[in-house]
Amino acid sequence: MTQINRVVIGGVDTHKDVHVAAVIDEQGRILGTQDFQTNKSGYQELLQWMESFGTVGLIGVEGTGCYGAGLSQHLAAKDITVVEVNRANRQMRRMRGKSDVVDAEAAARAALNRQATAIPKEHDAIIESIRVIRVAFTSARHSRTRVSNQIRDLIVTAPEQLRSILGGLATAERVGLCSRFRPGDPSDCLEANKLALRTLAKRYEALTAEMKELNSILDGLTAKANPALRSIHGVGPDVAAILLIAAGDNPERLRNESAFAALCGVSPVQASSGKTSRHRLNRAGNRQANHALWRIGLVRSRSDSATKEYIARRTAQGKSKREIMRCLKRYIAREVFRILTKPEAIVCGPELREARNAAGITLNTAAVALETRQIRISRIERSLDFDRDFVNRYQAWLTAQQAA
Repeated sequence: MTQINRVVIGGVDTHKDVHVAAVIDEQGRILGTQDFQTNKSGYQELLQWMESFGTVGLIGVEGTGCYGAGLSQHLAAKDITVVEVNRANRQMRRMRGKSDVVDAEAAARAALNRQATAIPKEHDAIIESIRVIRVAFTSARHSRTRVSNQIRDLIVTAPEQLRSILGGLATAERVGLCSRFRPGDPSDCLEANKLALRTLAKRYEALTAEMKELNSILDGLTAKANPALRSIHGVGPDVAAILLIAAGDNPERLRNESAFAALCGVSPVQASSGKTSRHRLNRAGNRQANHALWRIGLVRSRSDSATKEYIARRTAQGKSKREIMRCLKRYIAREVFRILTKPEAIVCGPELREARNAAGITLNTAAVALETRQIRISRIERSLDFDRDFVNRYQAWLTAQQAA
């Protein structure tokens, strides 16, 4: 019989075929455990089973970005609060053993005692599209790197006729030449090497074409998802995709910029003891997001005057390059967080092109007036480049021309 006035907490240990669920009350007493199939009817049965013990206040789910994604989406659609639960720590597993029931109970207790508070990402909007496209892009990139290494290694052991021709070439030149080989009898060692190199070169070219297509799609999707993020100095399609994926389709789940910094692994961690007071590098968090922040910092350290001044000032204070980069990533994380959670409304490239055409202004006239090249304006109008300051200046000039 359902206990109407009792609030219960659920926990789910997720797997490919079966989810194991546990229910506890507000005092932490176990009320029941049961297995459910990983399909829509199974999700519904799981929720009805939990509600048979009382009002479901919270459910902790392991692997909300993997095997638990479908269940998390189903529960969210039913207005059930779901929190992401990390696996039990190894010390606890050594003490209590390991089983699906134990993990489900641990997930429920983690939700009850607020050890687990992270809101899962949503997986049903444009950021999910960016994620799956980037999976294909990175797969093609890694495969192309492997093929490039295989071509290089074959050349090292190839007959002298091939090694003398291909050994000193760059990868692109090497691939172009190998793809034009016309091998003969493969029983001959030289011809067999030509056949292998031509096969790998054509595979390299196919992967390159695949990467260009996917990168173009990512370019458009990231610009559509958050054009303000793309306008940040040092942020291209790949970096933008990584940061958007880290935040998810519901970036409002990030409580504050400190939480985002911790998510990206750029928050300082106390390493003090006794009279020693210091911080160390945070090795936790999303390492891809950490790498994206590093890439932004690297670009700015080479081309942004304010960043160069900051590096010079911190160097004069005795900071090492690694320490300066850690500080720089923390500042960049703060800037990125603001734009991810409250993106600025910036004018898109096609809107600028429409305004220019409506005013009867040519690209050459605009380029001369703004003291830049026509190609730069063209790329911004086609949303291929983003420069917030230049866009604002361009828009102000167009407004003045229309008013005149």
